[in-house]
Amino acid sequence: MAQSIFSRKRDLVYLVFFAIHLPIMFLVDLTPLYPAALKPQFMTELRTWYISTYRDQFFISPPAWFNTYMYMELLYHVPLSIWAVPALLRNDAKVPLHLLVWAVQTGMTTLTCVADYLSWSGYKNAEKLELGKLYVPYLALAIFMGVDMFGRLDARLGGKRGGAGKKDL
Repeated sequence: MAQSIFSRKRDLVYLVFFAIHLPIMFLVDLTPLYPAALKPQFMTELRTWYISTYRDQFFISPPAWFNTYMYMELLYHVPLSIWAVPALLRNDAKVPLHLLVWAVQTGMTTLTCVADYLSWSGYKNAEKLELGKLYVPYLALAIFMGVDMFGRLDARLGGKRGGAGKKDL
């Protein structure tokens, strides 16, 4: 019988994250991809509030690479997040593999965003700090998840149990 999600604290954190991440992607991050006729007014208002509150240039005048990241979110993050919620609940054996890939991809793209916004001119340090409150926890989760999933896979593949020695290779 599979262990309850409540006894797997890290998996519970990941489950909560993905459950929250899904609506945020659809309601904020991916709204530029919606046809105007299908975009509800509240989504436009939410995005307008976000832009006026944080002055996030990625949402005002995104560089070309950021648009690529948005499509990666649509084509990779959305399906992965939809898969991850029930997979975490049932303790699917493939969780470490998929979440390691997600963590590496997310860590690299978020680190790119952090490095970029730190270079923006015309922004006070306090404004950059406010953006950091959004981007840095996301980066920290990706790093933590990546280390966690790598450790799980390493243990499963024998890294912590002796595995294949140099002679065996």
